[in-house]
Amino acid sequence: MNELGYAAFDADKHFYEPRDCFSRYIEPRFRDQAVRVVPDPDNSGEDKIVVGDKPFTFLKHRGFERAVKPGRLREWLRSRSQVQAEDAGLEFVEDFRPEYQNREARLVVMEEQGLESILIFPTIAITLEHFMRDDVEQMYANLHSFNRWLDETWGFNYRDRIFAPPLISMLDRERAIEELEWVLRRGARAISLRPGPFYGREPGDPYFDPFWRRVDEAGLLLAYHITESGYNEMMSVHYGQEPNPSSHQQTALQWSCFYGDRPIMDTLAALIFSNFFARYPNVRAVSVENGSLWAPYLVRVMDKMGGMARNAPWIAGRLREKPSEVFKRHVFVSPHHFGEDLLELCRAVGVSQVCFGSDFPHAEGMSEPIEFARRIEGLEPAEVRLVMRDNARRMLGLA
Repeated sequence: MNELGYAAFDADKHFYEPRDCFSRYIEPRFRDQAVRVVPDPDNSGEDKIVVGDKPFTFLKHRGFERAVKPGRLREWLRSRSQVQAEDAGLEFVEDFRPEYQNREARLVVMEEQGLESILIFPTIAITLEHFMRDDVEQMYANLHSFNRWLDETWGFNYRDRIFAPPLISMLDRERAIEELEWVLRRGARAISLRPGPFYGREPGDPYFDPFWRRVDEAGLLLAYHITESGYNEMMSVHYGQEPNPSSHQQTALQWSCFYGDRPIMDTLAALIFSNFFARYPNVRAVSVENGSLWAPYLVRVMDKMGGMARNAPWIAGRLREKPSEVFKRHVFVSPHHFGEDLLELCRAVGVSQVCFGSDFPHAEGMSEPIEFARRIEGLEPAEVRLVMRDNARRMLGLA
């Protein structure tokens, strides 16, 4: 138990992957197309990640044994900028702790952190779909191999405490259905989808109804974690920007307009305007680590523009209620723990739709997750409990 008087539910946890999380179970005929780790010829003694024969450029990888300590990103960056030396900032770097890669060790730490349950995501794997978008066979061979490893190592649902959503790509509908059936047989309660369009179609296009029907029957949660959604390549190039910059080499324009906010806003608006949640009432969606600055704007603009488009084509019939009301029933938001107005978010989308997330053990996350509750101002204790525990349980269909 912790200072709250109840165990919390953290909706944004992470693990660090081992070198072979994609290649361990890859079919032999796809081994040369696997996501794998190879020596970096430009940096002696260092590794790099390749996707088949293509370099993985989105994350600057720092190895598979060490990471910046949880919550210490700003100090690490400050030390690196102040001292131009190869070993600058090493006091903020540590060897991987057991709980970063082992679920039994994570359960022990969860008890220490006062956590009942967690929604947990990869660090690298969640950003890789963009780099396989041109090859259906490569995409599904790698994702299935990873999902096998994920289920074996963490479990899609481990003791109703650790929920690790398997990765699903909508590049090919029939292959997506095949993978969906496989993860459902293994107890998945949530699936991880990349925010953004489904390769030339909107997510709620009736073309995908066979997939969504199974999702609805199972009552799954759609987890939209921030990732490389391809918007830089799709749109920022028209402003003279690089098409595929690494995460922390994105320009201010790219950070503001083509990463995070934009893909999740587009995705949720597309789902709501396609009458998705009326057709599939058992489905919920959660935005994770995309922040929340966009959410109050989105519900307002959808309500306004939904009226402006009343006589326009509607892909699955016109909405019969305000888009904001649909959002407040089916969409959950896990905001950043800094630089955002939680009270404004609760007023805009409803306190019932907000879930706390710590981003532990990432450097930009929180070293002590329950600290999140201490930063909540303006809510009653019962509302704080909704944010810290009950909303997340409800969105996963737990008692």
